[in-house]
Formats: sequence, C-alpha cells, structure tokens
Amino acid sequence: MGNNAAVLLPRRASIVVASVLLMACGTPVASEPVAPVPTPGARSPSATATTPPSPSATASATASAAPTAADPPPIALEPVADGLVSPISITDAPGGWLLVNEQAGRVVAVHAGSGERATAVDLSDRIAAGGERGLLGLALHPGWPGVARAFVHYTAADGSAVLSELTGSQVGDAAPVLDAGSERILLNVPDPYANHNGGQVAFGPDGYLWVGLGDGGSAGDPHGNGQDASTLLGSILRLDVSTAGSYAIPADNPFADGVGGAPEVHLFGLRNPWRFSFDPETGALWIADVGQGGFEEVNRLDPVADAGANLGWNVMEGAHCFADAGCSAEGLVLPIAEYGRDLGYSVTGGHVYRGGAIAGLAGWYLFADYGFGYVFGIPADAPAPGDGTALAPRLLLESGAPISSFGVGEDGELYVVDHARGVLSRIVGAGG
Repeated sequence: MGNNAAVLLPRRASIVVASVLLMACGTPVASEPVAPVPTPGARSPSATATTPPSPSATASATASAAPTAADPPPIALEPVADGLVSPISITDAPGGWLLVNEQAGRVVAVHAGSGERATAVDLSDRIAAGGERGLLGLALHPGWPGVARAFVHYTAADGSAVLSELTGSQVGDAAPVLDAGSERILLNVPDPYANHNGGQVAFGPDGYLWVGLGDGGSAGDPHGNGQDASTLLGSILRLDVSTAGSYAIPADNPFADGVGGAPEVHLFGLRNPWRFSFDPETGALWIADVGQGGFEEVNRLDPVADAGANLGWNVMEGAHCFADAGCSAEGLVLPIAEYGRDLGYSVTGGHVYRGGAIAGLAGWYLFADYGFGYVFGIPADAPAPGDGTALAPRLLLESGAPISSFGVGEDGELYVVDHARGVLSRIVGAGG
C-alpha cells in the first residue's frame, strides 16, 4: 500500500480492464481505437489490460524523488449521490449546489449537503457522445446568478468542438436552471479525429474564460497541431466574454495581433489537457495532460509570466523526448510532475486543496489516474527540479474508481466523480 493510502472501495478489474478509456491513449499506433463509454458497473473491452500493481511508498521510479513536504493526512471518499450516468465534469454553484455533466448531455444539479438533485439542462439533442466525446465542460459566469450566463464545451454531431453560451437563472437557494433554447455558439473548431478533445472551461482569476482543446486526436499528433500555435487545437485558449453572445481577444494575449499564433491561444504544446484549474490562493494554473504511451504529466504555470508557453508535445512526452531520442527541450516548459505506466495511463487533473475540513491537506494539489483509480498529490509550492526531470507524485488513495473529474464546492472542499459507477463523492479525511 502506498504512503498514507486508504482504500475505500475494492480495486476492481472492471476499472482497469478498460485500457481504451475515455481519456486514455496507449502506445503509439497509426490510429487509436475509440471504445464505447463505460456505463455504471459495465466492463469495457481490452486486449492488454492488467490489474494495477500495488505501488511502493515512493511512487514512480520514472521520475525524480517524491516531494519532501510534511506528509499529507490519509483521505477517503464519502458518497454524496449515485445513479448518475457517465458523469464527467463538476462545477459549483451558490447555495451548496454542484452541477455535474453527464457525458451524453444532461447537467444534473446535486446539493452537496442533502444529495437533492434536479436537472439543470439537457443538451443531448445536439451532442455526439461516446468514447472521448460528449458534454465535456461547463462554467458559470463569475457574476452568477446576477449575471445569468453559462458556458459549455461539447462535441457536435459533426465531431467539431463547440463552445457556446446559455442563459439561465437561480432563485434563492433553489437549484440552478439553464435554458437549452437560449444557446448561442461562440466558437466551432473542426476536429479531425474522435479522441483528444480536452474539454475544460473555467474562468481565471483575471475574469477571462479559459478553454482547453486537445491536439485533434489519432496518435502521435499526425497533423503537428501541438507545435503549431496558429491552430486552436492542442492549446489553452483565453477569451473575453464580457459581451453576451460573442467573444473578444484580450489585449495581453501572447498572439493577440495574430503574429506567431492564433489570437485566442494563450498556451500550446498540449496533447489532451484533461482538466485544468487555478489555485485560488496563488493564482497558479495547473494542467494535467494525458500522455501517449509512457508518461502522464502535470504542469504548473504562472498565467501571466508563462503566456505563450510551449508545453512540449509532441517533441516531448512528459520530461522525455517522444519521437526523437535526441530532441532538444530548449524553449519548452517542462512539467512539474509526471508518472509512468507503473502508476497508470490516463491522468485526470484536479485542484489545490484550500478547504478547511481536512487538517494538513491545505496546499496540496490533488489529481488522479482514471485507469488505475489512484489519487495523487504534490505540494503546490514544491520547487521544480530544474534539471530536466519532474517530481514524482505522492500516492494518497487507491480509490478503485475511474475518476473522470474533480470539482470544488462552495465551501472549498473537493469532490470527484466515478465515471463507471455514476457516483459523486466528497474527499474527506480518513482519520488515524
């Protein structure tokens, strides 16, 4: 058992049998297959899956030494709601509500305290769902509910990535409601393959809307989108949505004038950014990028100082050369942390814990591996090695669940969703 690991659910073969997963991609091949989305309790087909190993306390041998900060406390998962269908994203709303995206297109409002639920909106009539496609992201305007606007990222019927705006309302402490008929499409990005769609949408501390897009899919980035700042694919976008129904380019975007890259692009060199978040205390941007065949990575950036940064894909996979063993990392921003296939194969980005319910956890960035169900952590203030390597994460929990997303409640506590079993859970201290 890993350091401070606590087991809430038994490790099930049904979790790791799905080697072709929602966010995962395996060894480089000409074209990667896309499996059906696992349904609660179902097993997904695989020819190569194995039971995850029981990792050592020091985590992956492929990265440098684990962080030396004080040990975090043991944690566990406390179920809040079940019966969800392929939940894939969590957004908080006033009054203790959490908005949970179901992959097929429904948004379910769940009250974190009582477990009460209601349908906030159903967009399934315009969404292509399955494999890595679906209703991938949701963000409420920072002024919600006074500014009753919400933004969604989904896969359209033609396979393109769509960013659109909805209006809605929330009366008192009742559940939020969004109007499906109010949709206005802000951005439509053609996508050549069904996988690597990214999906996160979130407002940064600067008040702008940030959007994550994958490299377009297949394997190995055959179109070179990761290293092409002129395409929106393989990038994190930064948009000014202060005017309803449209977006503008922030004047300080690194390519705002269209020279050197697309005006919308703020960061590039990403493969499949599966969840990013901002530390509410420091403003740091954390991005988890799903690897190809060897390494999963986590990036920590300064949203201002690192504007225009190239995060390396497909020159690098994690802190390692990808296609050319003699590659140069000059000019690239390397990850703060990584892990190898001994600990999983599809990273799910999380959040820096700034809540107050779990003593000793504040200041730890928590994230997970969808394939093995491990929950990891690294200290948010851990210094980067600076020697071309990356930190190894600390194993905090063997959940037994394919965690597809983290979320933060109104009170600062962290939540996760089990994509296969349809369970929304709160991260809690395990005691002892």
